[in-house]
Amino acid sequence: MDHFCKIFCVWIIFQSSFILQWVNAIQPYACNYIVSKHNSGDFHTVQEAFNALPDSSTDRVRIFVRNGIYKEKLVLPGGKMNVTLIGQSKDSAIITYDDYSGRIVNGDTLNTHNSCSFRILADGFRAENITFENSAGRVGQAVAVEVNSDRVTFINCRFRGNQDTYYANSAGRIYMKDCYIEGTTDFIFGKSIVVFDHCIIHSKKHSYITAASTPEGFKYGYVFLHCTLTADIAITKVFLGRPWRDFARVVFIDCYMGAHILPEGWHNWDKPWREETAYYAEYNCCGPGSDTSTRVSWSHQLTGDQAKEYIVQKIFSAYAACPPFSDGWFPDN
Repeated sequence: MDHFCKIFCVWIIFQSSFILQWVNAIQPYACNYIVSKHNSGDFHTVQEAFNALPDSSTDRVRIFVRNGIYKEKLVLPGGKMNVTLIGQSKDSAIITYDDYSGRIVNGDTLNTHNSCSFRILADGFRAENITFENSAGRVGQAVAVEVNSDRVTFINCRFRGNQDTYYANSAGRIYMKDCYIEGTTDFIFGKSIVVFDHCIIHSKKHSYITAASTPEGFKYGYVFLHCTLTADIAITKVFLGRPWRDFARVVFIDCYMGAHILPEGWHNWDKPWREETAYYAEYNCCGPGSDTSTRVSWSHQLTGDQAKEYIVQKIFSAYAACPPFSDGWFPDN
């Protein structure tokens, strides 16, 4: 009997675990609000949920987004701090819009900044299991997400677009974990300090991945840790980056680089003086695109001791920026 009871208890535990995983997939535990397109939540749009949030809250507020395509030009205002957006499924909870630079809306011509599908102005934002998209197509600059704040986290999210998909526009800190980012030209750009941790970076055109504009005096810019660089089948000529501004900083550490990465690796944007101020470096990368023997002479290969400086605690410390942040930040991943 005792043996039977043990087997039965193990079976119950296994079934309970399976049921809990299934329930979690459809039921948002510990979320304050639910967004659903099918009358099964508190709001029909994500923007309605954002608008309902209190200003300057020190408590974290969680919003669960049920599967669906939410076509809305989304803004998280600066006062709506410490918001977490959780999608029911990374592939099926989709926030999308189709603006682009040069489009005329109500008599005004859009530019890179206001072409974005989602603009984040509040500190402490976090997103999990959701897709952010600009669906305008290959029409020029068309931003999916623009971050204008500090201490922002994305976990297991997708960023889909073409040129200028992901705009890290603040002099703040962003942590990306297990994310997928695709695009054509300069599809990761801006001045933030960003850690890309175990992300997939997918190129869709013979062009450039990064266009950093790191401010002068910043110790870090974009840091790619254990990332995988992939491309469409026909794409074979992609640069790791070019400096949008003079002091651009981009480092790849322990990354896999596909054959689409060009042997020279980096481009100076036809501004040779930036070779003296930009800092582009690699360490211990692998894959057919990782051969550094013919990299441009002004790029760097880190030593083991130098690579040890590229850990999250140091990258997001108060003194990584100039002037310093008010405090250090270690994201909860």
